This record gives sequence, structure tokens and C-alpha cells, in this order.
Amino acid sequence: MNGAADPLALLAGAEAARTRPLESRAAVERALAAAPDDAAVRLAAYRFYFYDHDHAAALDQAVLLLAGAARRLNIATDWRAVGPGDAEFTAHDFAPGLYLQALVALGYCAARLGEAAFAREALAKASELDPTDRFGGGWILAHLDACARQEAGD
Repeated sequence: MNGAADPLALLAGAEAARTRPLESRAAVERALAAAPDDAAVRLAAYRFYFYDHDHAAALDQAVLLLAGAARRLNIATDWRAVGPGDAEFTAHDFAPGLYLQALVALGYCAARLGEAAFAREALAKASELDPTDRFGGGWILAHLDACARQEAGD
């Protein structure tokens, strides 16, 4: 399918995620198969998996959203190689916002999956790129650090 597909039409049937999760999952998977490069479809898939507590599938979507946003911004697709001056991350535009949200999502999902070191790395990068913490990566990182200190008995 081409880039002109209507994401809402592709996602028809996914609206009842809470009451009919199996049907919603099938609709999300059909939409992903039909328009794998559509950011709105990927974002909807991420949200579905996130709210369904399928953090592994949500993480997969965050990785793909991050790569797609990097291509839109014409920056490195490896988020570890991206610096604050590589794009206008403080701009309230779609691509920088999507990039930062996907990076925070990556860190959050990794944390939920028990991948603390990876989560901290992603969230630290999000904090570096988003100094005002508009998308909450710094807040989540601080919370993870506080939990780790509490578990360590500090």
C-alpha cells in the first residue's frame, strides 16, 4: 500500500482494545502489514501494545518509530550516535517530538522488561536531547534511579 493510505481506515476494528482485545490486535496487525511505513499506524500499534502490557511488542514498535523519525530528521538511525545539535529537538514539530517520544518509549519498555542498563542508556539520551524534559525521559530515569537506590538500601 502507498503512503497515502488512511491510517484510520486501516485501523478499523482496533477501537475496542479493552473490550475486544483479540479483534483489536488483529486489526492492528492488518494495519501494520498494509502500511508498515506509516507513522500513525506504527504509533497506534505502539499504543495498543503498551496499553495491553505487551511491552516486548511495544518496544519493537518504538524501535521502528525511532528509526522512521530519524530518517525524517536526516540524523543517524542509531540513537546512541545522535547529539543535541543534530536536529531541532526543542521544536514543537512532528518529527522531533516523535523521535523523543519514541526514545522515551524505548527506555520505558526496556525498564518494564527488566533491561535496566539499556533503559537507563536510552532515557539518559532522551534527557540529553530534551533538556526541558517535555517528554518525561528524565523523570522516568530519576524514578528508576530512586527505585534502584531504595532496593540497594541507600
